[in-house]
Amino acid sequence: MKIKKAVITAAGRRQRTLPLQTLIDRDGVEKSVLTILIEEVLAAGIDEIGVVVRPGDEQAYMQVAGAHARRLHFVQQVEPLGHGHAVACAGAFVGRDPFLHLVGDHLYVSSSAQRCAQALVMMAETQVCAISAVQPTRESLLPYYGAVGGRRVSGTQALYEVDTVIEKPTPTQAEQHLIVPGLRAGYYLCFFGMHVLTPGVMSILDEQIAAGRAGAQGGITLSAALVELARREKYLALELAGNRYDVGVKYGLLMAQMALALTGDDREEVMARLLELLAQRELSRQPA
Repeated sequence: MKIKKAVITAAGRRQRTLPLQTLIDRDGVEKSVLTILIEEVLAAGIDEIGVVVRPGDEQAYMQVAGAHARRLHFVQQVEPLGHGHAVACAGAFVGRDPFLHLVGDHLYVSSSAQRCAQALVMMAETQVCAISAVQPTRESLLPYYGAVGGRRVSGTQALYEVDTVIEKPTPTQAEQHLIVPGLRAGYYLCFFGMHVLTPGVMSILDEQIAAGRAGAQGGITLSAALVELARREKYLALELAGNRYDVGVKYGLLMAQMALALTGDDREEVMARLLELLAQRELSRQPA
């Protein structure tokens, strides 16, 4: 299995402007969130990129993509019918090929020399199956993510066989259905916002759309399709050595920027400025 295509979804109501925001990347260069995502994909050896957008957003995305604009194939999601529906809209672009999928409101910062997408793609090609990237996530953050349950693949430290997927579970649901042996108490394997998906996922999404199976959160969810995928095919989850940052939540852009800065070329300068800022704050709080 060779992964040659990627799909970035960016058509959600609260998502569509986030890829246009700019940050300073690890190399010290100012870039849009979209550009950083494109470079994540390129590092995985993929240069055909489909971007799912709302009609009329194409030009703005072309502009912020800069030199990478020629690599983009735009797919329209005319109605905001859910994440799963957005992925399904890219069906003609991906055809019968497996593909890397990223969400447009997340940034990914690896804690190793290997980029997150590169690690996920290499594992998917080795295992010859769909794989979702996951991260152990504390219980208080469950309302923001889909989560998986399963068991560790024998002889591995970071690979799991998935048997359950729940979109934004409650703590009670997680405790009952998503306990994974070996994880810290109060932590669950939540989606990283990055998947390698097979044509089987697209077939399931098409079936669910035809049947009008909107999830409890509203719209067609990718999680529901992955539940069915686990019944039909080999489906794994990979715990990546890195972190994902949702730029759409409160302080999300700030946290993503700090993560990039503290792992980038300007780390020492940023650290010095932070220490100076904290020292000034402490001095201002001392009585005269």
